[in-house]
Amino acid sequence: MSEKQSDPSLETRDSLVPQSEQLPKKNTTWRERWERIVRMGLGEISLRLGTAIASVALVLLVVWIMGRFYLAGEITASNLVVAAEVLPTPTNVVDLPAFVVPDDNTSSVGFSRYTDLNTLLPEKPRYEITFYTVQPGDFIFSIAKKFNLIPESILWGNRYTLGDQPHNLQPGQVLNILPTDGVLHRWSKGEGLNGVAEYYGVKPEDIINWPGNHLDPETIGDYSNPNIENGTDLFVPHGTRGFVTWSAPRISRSNPAVAKNLGPGYCGVVVDGAVGTGTFVWPTVAHYLSGYDYSPATNHFAIDIGGSMGNAIYASDNGVVVYSGWNDHGYGNMIVIDHGDGWQTLYAHLLGDLLPNCGSSVYQGDMIAYMGSTGNSSGPHLHFEMLSETYGKVDPKLFVQ
Repeated sequence: MSEKQSDPSLETRDSLVPQSEQLPKKNTTWRERWERIVRMGLGEISLRLGTAIASVALVLLVVWIMGRFYLAGEITASNLVVAAEVLPTPTNVVDLPAFVVPDDNTSSVGFSRYTDLNTLLPEKPRYEITFYTVQPGDFIFSIAKKFNLIPESILWGNRYTLGDQPHNLQPGQVLNILPTDGVLHRWSKGEGLNGVAEYYGVKPEDIINWPGNHLDPETIGDYSNPNIENGTDLFVPHGTRGFVTWSAPRISRSNPAVAKNLGPGYCGVVVDGAVGTGTFVWPTVAHYLSGYDYSPATNHFAIDIGGSMGNAIYASDNGVVVYSGWNDHGYGNMIVIDHGDGWQTLYAHLLGDLLPNCGSSVYQGDMIAYMGSTGNSSGPHLHFEMLSETYGKVDPKLFVQ
């Protein structure tokens, strides 16, 4: 029986189609097969399956090629012989020349070992007061820098030598060098630890426990009357105090006798006279500083203007002379001019050959003295101060023209 006869449904379906519409059957192509697969919803699965099969086939192909052409060789003895015969070119051996000891008289090149017997150790904390002899050219600032202290500590540690006056520093003096910044206090009978500590801004324990003071907390006794021998020098670590100033106070033309304690150059009654302009000129011929600048840290509220012995000194502004003569506190011959407008200027370390009389009116630019080196002075210079009733002692460099 034929295939067509075995399927009556197909025979019936073909009989229902008109003969004119029946088309000859064609061979099924790959495109038509793919479209059928897609219509059945198997397109994506077919692609993945085809890709996997192709990948496996490609791997197998590579393995076959490697095994066929690269891994088919065998290791033979002849291979080993050839490898053994390939040797590097032998290196020629050169005889070194004999060593000759160089002659010390002609040899200039060589190395020598440096031997230093001094071992550098970290600087240990210092608790005791040491001493330093002032050298020519020393200043408060230079000494402070040498011992890593602030300038105030040099003055505060040597009150009975320098008197808080930097111009009192002289070569040959022996200064106390404090172990760190602070104050040296000389104990007086009747003092109390609480009051002394409060004055310097520290606690009593700071003084007692400082190793260099050699005080025993167990035997110190009552703080109000401690067991400390009269005249003992005690270091007050990190303590501070105000300076004792020996400079001229405000000397007005109405009360010049206020400067009586400064020395014999003070004036009595002064008749009113010239009044200042409010501007100030440079008071001498030289315009450079020599020595100390304006420095509250060293209790130096002035500038030291350099120059030569006998250089002219000029009145910085109009005014009346309220002090003229010797100063007992290190300034030597000194002139103070009251300018009548709240300002006064001071000129110190002058020669005594030309000094104006008390009460004299002077005018800006008038020559009033010669530069000298009287009093506590290390060389010719002018110590020049400016004082204002409003601003106090100011830096003259900010006001002179």
